[in-house]
Amino acid sequence: MSKLSAKEKFFDLSDYGRPFGTLIATQFKGTQITPIHITLLFGLSGLIAAFCIIKQHFYLASFFIILKSVIDAADGELARMKKTPSYSGRYLDSIFDIGLNLIFFASIYYVSSSSGFTTILAFIAIQLQGTLYNYYYVILRNKSIDGDSTSKIFEYKTPKALFGESQKSVNILFGIYLIVYGAFDKIIHFLDRDAYKVKTFPNWFMTFVSIYGLGFQLLIISIMLSFNLISYIIPFFMLYSVFIFILIGIRKFGLKK
Repeated sequence: MSKLSAKEKFFDLSDYGRPFGTLIATQFKGTQITPIHITLLFGLSGLIAAFCIIKQHFYLASFFIILKSVIDAADGELARMKKTPSYSGRYLDSIFDIGLNLIFFASIYYVSSSSGFTTILAFIAIQLQGTLYNYYYVILRNKSIDGDSTSKIFEYKTPKALFGESQKSVNILFGIYLIVYGAFDKIIHFLDRDAYKVKTFPNWFMTFVSIYGLGFQLLIISIMLSFNLISYIIPFFMLYSVFIFILIGIRKFGLKK
């Protein structure tokens, strides 16, 4: 089930796990399994991948990183199939994502020749990249007639719990979300504060932006691990950030409101 209307769908390079995620969600549609259970499962897959990196089993690590991306697509699909969207699930998913990214980079630092300083810079870089993708994608979703609007363009106010979820859980998870994502959101909003005023984004632009989607970022890490290029992962993601300014430049000067 798409988060966008048919007109606004674009080829998302980071969403390769969606067909398999939909298949997984379909298997659990009529069961007691909830989207939260699926989120916990992708968290487990990510932890196994990090353990494999530390043990230098890079092929296995690549497999579990890709599996994490596939399962990551399944929790949202299951929520839409069961018609049980929740802010708790949305924030927990995002918190798991940033937590696993930190663990992945710490694991790569542990077994590579990268310094702690450059590892921190690379982690900040990959989060800014992902935040830019999410920023533009959420804007598009919120402007779409049939789009999913669980995610907000500006996350600054605790949302009201949806049916079936606890307001206390939403409050706690939203607070954690603001702590771990707040600075990244503010930086990207500062760099392109008027993006939400654009009527829509063309499909080709969103496909370009999707190089910063988490799924595509993890695919790059998986490929580099498979070719035993672990020492190049940290410097790569630092250099990869150059596209942040290219994409924002295209948006500001080529896609004016």
